[in-house]
Amino acid sequence: MEDINRIKLILVEKKKTAKWLAESLGKDPATVSKWCTNTSQPSIETFLAIARLLGVDITELLVRSDVNRGIAAEPFVPYGITDPLE
Repeated sequence: MEDINRIKLILVEKKKTAKWLAESLGKDPATVSKWCTNTSQPSIETFLAIARLLGVDITELLVRSDVNRGIAAEPFVPYGITDPLE
């Protein structure tokens, strides 16, 4: 299965665990584990809740892909942002 989300990577960056995320969302840890391994995906509403909890833009949780080629690329960086790490 193709990677769709970056939840696991963002959790590591924020020094949070999947267990913490599951407890914060009131979800089963097995469900969050499936999201982290891209076995399944959360709903849009849940993606928004995750983004709020982690203090990131929802687009940072998604893997940007080249639709024409189906090739995974870097995470989405909104227009006007020259250095996303600043």
